[in-house]
Amino acid sequence: MKKTVKRSNKPHDGLKILFADDEPSIREVMQLELERMGHEATICPDGLTAAAALERNSYDCVLVDLDMPGLNGIQVIERAKELAPETEAVVLTGKSSLDTAIAALRQGAFDYLTKPCKLVELESLLSRIAQKRELTNQYRALKQRLARIEGKMNLVGSNEAMERVRQLIAKVAPTRSTVLILGETGTGKELVARALHEQSLCADKPFVPVNCGALPEALIESELFGHRKGAFTGADDHRVGLFEVAHGGSLFLDEIGELPKAMQAKLLRVLESGEIRRIGDNESRQIDVRVICATHRNLAEMVEDGDFREDLMYRINTFEIQVPPLRLRTDDIPELAEHLYRRFRPAVSAFQQLFTSEAVELLKAHSWPGNVRELANVVEHATILCDAPPISVEHLPRSFNARGVRMPDLGPVSLRDLEMHAILQSLDRHDGNKAVAAEELGVSLKTLYNKLNQAQEFDRKSA
Repeated sequence: MKKTVKRSNKPHDGLKILFADDEPSIREVMQLELERMGHEATICPDGLTAAAALERNSYDCVLVDLDMPGLNGIQVIERAKELAPETEAVVLTGKSSLDTAIAALRQGAFDYLTKPCKLVELESLLSRIAQKRELTNQYRALKQRLARIEGKMNLVGSNEAMERVRQLIAKVAPTRSTVLILGETGTGKELVARALHEQSLCADKPFVPVNCGALPEALIESELFGHRKGAFTGADDHRVGLFEVAHGGSLFLDEIGELPKAMQAKLLRVLESGEIRRIGDNESRQIDVRVICATHRNLAEMVEDGDFREDLMYRINTFEIQVPPLRLRTDDIPELAEHLYRRFRPAVSAFQQLFTSEAVELLKAHSWPGNVRELANVVEHATILCDAPPISVEHLPRSFNARGVRMPDLGPVSLRDLEMHAILQSLDRHDGNKAVAAEELGVSLKTLYNKLNQAQEFDRKSA
C-alpha cells in the first residue's frame, strides 16, 4: 500500500471500523493508517474473528479482504448486514474481475478496492461513508423535528425579559457549553433550545429534541444510546440512539427532571467522557454532541429530596437561561396572538386587523397558567370559529377566562370580601355547581362549603 501523510480535517466524522485481513503486514499498516485518518479501528486476522467481533459490537463500516480462511469477505458482510443492516461494507480484493465486484455489491457492499490500493483512495471512500452517515442522521433528525410541529415558531416579543433571553442566547450559542433552560410548562423552552442551535457553529447539523418525561422508563436507555439486535427481549432490530443521531449537532433533553436516577448516572458519564455504549455492545464509541437541557422543576429542591443527582445538576447547569412566564410579559400578547393566527392562516393579509381591541384586552387580562401553549390553543379555537378576521370576544372560548382573571378594582375591601367575590363569581359561572367551582378555585369541596358557612355566620352576626 502506498502511504500518505494527509491528515483528516474532520475528526468528528471518524467511523468505528472493523478491518479483517489474513496478511499481517497489511493489518499493521491499516491499524496505523485508519487511526491516523481519525477512525477507531478493530483489527482481525480472519473472517471467523471478524464475525465474533460483530457479535459483540456494532460498527459503522466493515473493511474486509475477500479471500480469508474460515469465512471469506462476502460471508462476513452477510453476517454484518444481518446483525446491523445500516453497517457499510468495503471489500479489498486482489482479483480485479468484474464478477468479484458485482458479487460484493449484491451482498450490500458500499464499494470495493483492488489490492494494492492507495491509501488516498481508501481515505476518500471512508469519507464518503462518513458523509452518508451524517446525511442519514440529519434525515432522522428532520423526521424528529417534523413529528414535533407544535412550537415551531420564532421567539416573538419585545418585552425586556425576552430581550434578556435573546442576549443570553447570542452569548452562549457559539460555545460548546451545556445549557440549562428553566421555565414553566408552555413558556417555549424548546424554541429557546432551537434558537441556541440555529445560532451555534453546528447549525447545519442535526437538532434532536427528546422529552425525557414522555419516554417509558424501560426504553429510555435504548432511545438515547441505541441497542444491538437481540440485546434484550423485543430488540428485533438494530437501533441507533438519539445521541448518535445528533452526532455533530445538538441534543435537546426536555424535562430533564423526569429522568430516573439510574439514567441520571449514565447521562453524567456520557457528558464527562464523550462516549456512549449501545445496549449489547462491549465497547464504547465517541460522540460529538452539544447537550441542551430544560425543566420546569426546581432541581435544587429535587437534589435536597434525593430525586436528582447533585453532580449532574452542576454538570448540566454550566449556563442558565430563565424563560419568563406569559403573565409577566402581557405586553407581548398582541404580537404573539397575531403571530399564532398567521401560523394557522398563513394566507391572511399582512395589513388586516386580526383581533378587535375588546378581544385583545380580554387576552391581556387573562393570567395564562398554561403560558404560550395555552394562548396557542385559544387562538386556534378562535380561528376555527371566526370565518374571517378580526377575531372578537365571541370567538374566544367560553371557559378560557374562567381561571386566573385579574380582579376588577373594587376599591378598599377586606381579604375575606375578595375571597368571597371570587367564590361567588365561580359559582355564577358554573350555575351553582359547587364541585366544579371548587376545582376551578383550587380548593377541596369541603373547604368551599366551610367558606360559604363562615360567610353566612358572619352575615348573621353582623345583622
